[in-house]
Amino acid sequence: MKYRLSISLVFAALLLLVFSQTSFPHPHVFIDNKLTMVFDDEGFAGIRVEWVFDEFFSSMIAGDYDRNQNNILENSEITAIKKEAFDNLANFDYFTAIRIGEKSFKIKYVRDFSAALKEGTLIYDFFIPCHVKAIPTFKEIVVSQYDPTYYTDMSLDEGQTVIMEGNSGIETSCRISENSKISYYFGLVHPIETIVRFRLKDE
Repeated sequence: MKYRLSISLVFAALLLLVFSQTSFPHPHVFIDNKLTMVFDDEGFAGIRVEWVFDEFFSSMIAGDYDRNQNNILENSEITAIKKEAFDNLANFDYFTAIRIGEKSFKIKYVRDFSAALKEGTLIYDFFIPCHVKAIPTFKEIVVSQYDPTYYTDMSLDEGQTVIMEGNSGIETSCRISENSKISYYFGLVHPIETIVRFRLKDE
């Protein structure tokens, strides 16, 4: 069983710009997602994201950007993918919603973007900085990624463990939950949230 999330990829939608959103009642791009929650000496540092794309979309990007067709994305090709097939997502917060306590966090930028082809499968990696200082009592961060148009669908295995990486002086816990208070796709789908709690360990 898999949780189904969706993340809109604007560059794919541009190929179909002449059509209305309502012309696409089901996903056309599929992604398996992995999140790594990164901690540093101060507390929470941000989220490392990995997107693994479906065969059709991987083939499309490889055909457009792997110019020498060697099944390896070289630096110049990655630069072109970032510029033409990723950067515009900044206008939509990379379709990532982050909540710190009860307050929404605005994503100002991402860094460390990379793209690779592994046995023909396209993989994106990038890091979302989000600095939250740890204190002796628990703080909570909630992360969800979805596209309310349901053009692109992302899967998160029910049994998948979200990776917690970083400082050993911080106590952490994590759970994955459906937010039934928010719905999209005619009210049939709810965002899946990764809920992280952390605090300084007792000395």
